Amino acid sequence: MESARLLTPALVRALAALSRVTDQTSPESVLRGLTEAVARGVPGCAGCTAELWRDRRLVLCASHSELIALVDRERDLRQGPSHVALTIRAPVLIGDVLREERWPGYAATAVRHGLRSVVALPIEVEGATLVLNLYAVLPGVFAERDLAPLHSLLHEQVTVALANVWDHDHVLTDHAQMQEAMAGRAVIDQAKGIIMQASGKSAEEAFEELRRVSQHHQVKVADLARLLVTEHQRNHGGAPPP
Repeated sequence: MESARLLTPALVRALAALSRVTDQTSPESVLRGLTEAVARGVPGCAGCTAELWRDRRLVLCASHSELIALVDRERDLRQGPSHVALTIRAPVLIGDVLREERWPGYAATAVRHGLRSVVALPIEVEGATLVLNLYAVLPGVFAERDLAPLHSLLHEQVTVALANVWDHDHVLTDHAQMQEAMAGRAVIDQAKGIIMQASGKSAEEAFEELRRVSQHHQVKVADLARLLVTEHQRNHGGAPPP
């Protein structure tokens, strides 16, 4: 169908691949892959940038580094398709930059970059907003009738890819916190053993002693335990605590 002319098999395959997550995957790597997939896979598209706004922080990626300057200039001007798309949460199209009258400062910058048509597509995903900007060196490459199917595909694939990355990050963070907690309990047990051996206290009494000293010096129990274990090993030639 004519309305789906921007959806090529190469684009669909490249976008689907973004949902595969490894330990090396990050939001930045997903956005880089996304901009490259769009620039290569959308007919007539010469470049793409991705602006991910989350918790008032911006992650910016581009298929071509020179496009970063255009996005930065648009933010400085506070005018242009990306700025408006982020505000109204709807696609914004420039069919021909040379005929654009809404944002003269932005249009002049786009012309200097050799661009003639631009479309900004906002995507809402898990409390964040992503704005994809597609650029072409010819006028009329992007048309209103083509935007809905492209926007729908990008929304579907990007939502899955970023959700997978964030879920993976949460799992890694939870695992790291669990490992840290287990390590903290282990060193506390070692410190209790040192106190028990030196004073004849019970395990409960040794822990209460640790807690009392930690409160007095305003340090965490685990940090105090590490200091005690390190001091014991230093005084005993590296021998492990009882």
